[in-house]
Amino acid sequence: MRFKRTAAAAASAFLLGGAAVASAGPATAATASTTTATGATAACRLWLGSVTSGGDLANTDVTAGSPITAKRSTGPHLFPAGSAKVMSTWTETIGIAGEASWYGDAILNSTLYHGAYGIDSTGKPFTSVKAAGGGYNGYKAIDDTFYGGRTVRGASYKLRGDGVLYRYDADHKLSSRYTGYSAVKTMTLISETATYDTFLANTYGGALYTIHVPANIKQAPIVKKVRTSTWQGFEYLVAEKCGTQSTLLAAVDKDSGSAYLYAVGHANGAATVIRGLGKIPGSFKDSVYFLNTAEGNPPLFGE
Repeated sequence: MRFKRTAAAAASAFLLGGAAVASAGPATAATASTTTATGATAACRLWLGSVTSGGDLANTDVTAGSPITAKRSTGPHLFPAGSAKVMSTWTETIGIAGEASWYGDAILNSTLYHGAYGIDSTGKPFTSVKAAGGGYNGYKAIDDTFYGGRTVRGASYKLRGDGVLYRYDADHKLSSRYTGYSAVKTMTLISETATYDTFLANTYGGALYTIHVPANIKQAPIVKKVRTSTWQGFEYLVAEKCGTQSTLLAAVDKDSGSAYLYAVGHANGAATVIRGLGKIPGSFKDSVYFLNTAEGNPPLFGE
């Protein structure tokens, strides 16, 4: 959940397993790299979070090198076995008293929950899972956006199974709904700016689209086709910023237990450059996949 991000430390603490281990935040490392429209450098990284079938949290630290490297770690047991259906982005925050935590949203069965885990100011590990509302059976994606420039704005998005995309602006208490997205299989956030948010989505038919949502709630989303085929096999797309205006994308095919890494240039419809970097080492058959990131990372700017 990115909506409450603040300017945080450049070095983040990764809290899986209840112990803080110093690690550079993925977007911080990516910004320091040189990325072109045709590929990513070895400095671009992505934290691919997941929930196991038993309800434990896990993370795969993916680096876009040659070869691609992936280091998996496991974390606390947070959810009942088999209950996790959809996860938002989960964000790390570090407090002034030494406390550190990860927080985000999860749909467990048909209920939305706010979750968190980490270490409190006394050094004691904690977990928290609080219900936030029911009626979420069949939802495909949830996420929050945040832009912290001169114009501070954000929104909460939820994609329902019948293709209705909901957006809620908490600052202005405005909500909107957009229909026509029933073909979308999954989507991932790639841009959060002062004037719009953008998602990258694949369809059951194999196409790849961007969904550009203007900040002005009176304006409808703009959908552009990026690719016409071959993307239908992926159950999850997970994106992180790479360089100043590109995206490092992990695409997970749970049926085969495989995940693939792509360098995506600044999105521009069919002209968007996508470079396949190869297969990510490891097995990817966890229940749900999502982005782990850190407060203070620059906003996504993939379109």
